[in-house]
Amino acid sequence: MTPPHRTPPHALNTDRVLADLTADANGLSTQEAARRLAETGPNRLPAPPRDSLFKRFFKHFHDILIYILLIAAGITALLGHWIDTGVIVGVVVINAIIGFIQEGKAEEALAGIRKMLSASAQVRRQGEWTQIDADGLVPGDIVRLKSGDRVPADLRLLEATNLRIEESALTGESVPSDKSADPVAADAGIGDRFCMAYSGTLVAAGRGLGVVTATGPNTEIGRINRLIAEVETLQTPLTRQMAQFSKQLSVVIVGLAALMVAVGIGLHAFPLGEVFLAAIGFAVAAIPEGLPAILTITLALGVQRMARCNAITRKLTAVETLGSVTVVCSDKTGTLTKNEMTARHVITRAGNYLVSGTGYAPQGQITLDGQLIELAGHAHLHALIEVVAVANDTHVAEDGGQWRVTGEPTEGALRTLAHKAGFSADRHTRHATIPFESVNKFMATLADTPSGLRRILLKGAPDRLLDRCAEELGADGTPQALDRAYWEHEIDRLSQEGLRVLAAAARPVDDGRQHLDIDDLDSGMIFLGLVGIIDPPRPEAIQAIASCHGAGIRVKMITGDHAGTARAIGIEMGIGTADTLKVVTGAELEAADDEALRRIVRDCDIFARTSPEHKLRIVTALQANGEVVAMTGDGVNDAPALKRADVGVAMGIKGTEATKEAAEIVLADDNFSSIERAVEEGRTIYDNLKKAILFILPTNGGQGFVMLVAVLFGLTLPLTPVQILWVNMVVAITLAMALAFEPAEPGIMRRPPRKPGTPILDRTFIIRLAIVSMLIGGATIAMFEVELALGMPIDLARTMAVNTLVVAQAFYLFNARFLTTSSLRLDLLFTNRAVWLAVGVLFLLQLAFVYLPPMNSAFGTTPLALRHWLVPLAIGAVVFLIMEMEKRWLVGTR
Repeated sequence: MTPPHRTPPHALNTDRVLADLTADANGLSTQEAARRLAETGPNRLPAPPRDSLFKRFFKHFHDILIYILLIAAGITALLGHWIDTGVIVGVVVINAIIGFIQEGKAEEALAGIRKMLSASAQVRRQGEWTQIDADGLVPGDIVRLKSGDRVPADLRLLEATNLRIEESALTGESVPSDKSADPVAADAGIGDRFCMAYSGTLVAAGRGLGVVTATGPNTEIGRINRLIAEVETLQTPLTRQMAQFSKQLSVVIVGLAALMVAVGIGLHAFPLGEVFLAAIGFAVAAIPEGLPAILTITLALGVQRMARCNAITRKLTAVETLGSVTVVCSDKTGTLTKNEMTARHVITRAGNYLVSGTGYAPQGQITLDGQLIELAGHAHLHALIEVVAVANDTHVAEDGGQWRVTGEPTEGALRTLAHKAGFSADRHTRHATIPFESVNKFMATLADTPSGLRRILLKGAPDRLLDRCAEELGADGTPQALDRAYWEHEIDRLSQEGLRVLAAAARPVDDGRQHLDIDDLDSGMIFLGLVGIIDPPRPEAIQAIASCHGAGIRVKMITGDHAGTARAIGIEMGIGTADTLKVVTGAELEAADDEALRRIVRDCDIFARTSPEHKLRIVTALQANGEVVAMTGDGVNDAPALKRADVGVAMGIKGTEATKEAAEIVLADDNFSSIERAVEEGRTIYDNLKKAILFILPTNGGQGFVMLVAVLFGLTLPLTPVQILWVNMVVAITLAMALAFEPAEPGIMRRPPRKPGTPILDRTFIIRLAIVSMLIGGATIAMFEVELALGMPIDLARTMAVNTLVVAQAFYLFNARFLTTSSLRLDLLFTNRAVWLAVGVLFLLQLAFVYLPPMNSAFGTTPLALRHWLVPLAIGAVVFLIMEMEKRWLVGTR
């Protein structure tokens, strides 16, 4: 409905905005509101499309190796081998079910944002105030706001009385923003648009009146909603590598199967059905159909371990992605910092008092020159704390084990300061108050002290108080002439450290005074000192950042807060040093093209005054530089970047629902150090996945080698397709799964992250794969041919061939437990009990396979004598020893 205009509403005066919207202070008529609602639509965000249950299940069949298996199942069905068909289809379906269950619910980021919107609004229609559902608002409506309201639409403020709005979800600022009706510059960022109130933000104090300028998808939060919907999520490093590997492996398998058919028919004149069955047996043997399930189970186990570290994983592949992260981009407020304002410095003429402790918990000490102080012996400090505690309408209390503030966060910090000092305002009697107003930027109270003295207590912005003071409380405790230059120097020093600075002043008055006016503050006020307040860094986050740096991971801070605050926090967090740290602002990002931005994100680690688009561009530029990016945050302004990042990490306690649903990982404790522990777990999981792949591929390669050699040389097939499937299944569900339980390798967080694009298997491991494949496959063929030459029945020889494959793989499992370390170490033999359990279960399954009549019928096996087990055991031992020698020769064991 809003007519197009070049100048945004925050840059126009109120009369012009009302004229552009064809509105006035009396509100719209009912008929006009209905007409505009039909034109603009309801004031709500559009529901996102969601895949059906059917589609979400069957997408797990979308893999080229699965397609080959399904084709093999179709051919076996045409040939009438129904058991083979059933087993192949069963394996495929089981893999799909596991993937469907473990993947969890679909993305719900847009639904999370919709939960932020207001349910109702006070609107003026037909000249009368009325309460309506917020989705009925239209541009031009006049809306009233009061403390505690959630802003129902984007509003251009017409009136503002002590109005302060909590906008951290949009801007990242730690304290509520003061609002007024005065226009601002057209290019002002969201955090500097003091005449606007945005949909989904919360009124912290005061009241206001505004005209609706945008509703639903046209609001600022709607714009972020569109960003999330438009953001393309990238494949994780693992999924990219596995997709590439699957394509390469499928080409090799199909090519060799075709060669087998050609050689079998053209060279050996095998019957067509027998050749096809052999080719299918080769494909089934070579395809690691158990690999998707093993990957899923390994990741699922990692999810459980990460949950114990307070990192809740919503998407399985995010676990592995964390292990390959090269850059962590973090929001400041509530992520690196506590989002709990804390008094850090108190400066009087007696000295600079340091205050320990963080947040609103009244736990901490006040020291002067390193000495713990008592309030009774420090009149200067007592006078200042009396002001900030009595001229204060905020309360701090413990709720469910957490200390929470009711009221302004800044005043909450002052209240906690008073608690730390042991000061109580209960014995002070308040007679009159001048409340805080954004125009004046101070609060004053007329109160009686316990000694019976009546005083004016004044706290607020330092410049406003300095203008009202001619004297200061000197070092000797008596009033002296105000040294304004000294105080301005201290204010600048604290501001450069990123602190929010408040001042205190006071003066005595006649006992009979009952009223307080602003004029009473213009003379006789005595300046007492300054309080430096900051949203403090989390101590554990500082250590976590150091650990990330030690692991070769860069940490970048992206915040909507001011550049000075961001720089000070960045230095304190250890992100950079005062000499080298450069802060890039949103305005600089806006002016940079994509190529320049790629250089900026490579060289700079602190970004301030950023918008959601800026955060998204930073993450995208890092990815364009080849980085694997983790993004953390708690506000809805972080959601688009979280969705775009390789892995998004949201805060679980203070994070918005939109942020949690856009992320793959949610930190249950809002603790940045949990990210560092999650990265360590991710690296462990990647190692275990690599071990599982290095175990499964050679064992499948050995089976494929058996079938390929048999056909190419015109030999009797040592294995049937259904016997190969049995080997694949029992090995995958026992031996391969045991590798998921391997503990972390020593020094895992002292090595750099693997380079993006690095293949899972390098040249050394490909050589190992070939050696194991030929060892196991060649030994199986040799044993089978020898048994046939000795006159053994083919069923018995094939049963021994199956046992040889299984036993050799069991021995090779102990080689695969350590990628480079020797397995011939007693101290490492029992570090993973799951390995021994898996071998025991496998032995029981093989006993059933060999001796149970139903299994003999289904798989074409026959019972064996005890001596028939000795040959496979000997072959397995030889494989183990040869592969240990390979580690020493090709890798160099530790």
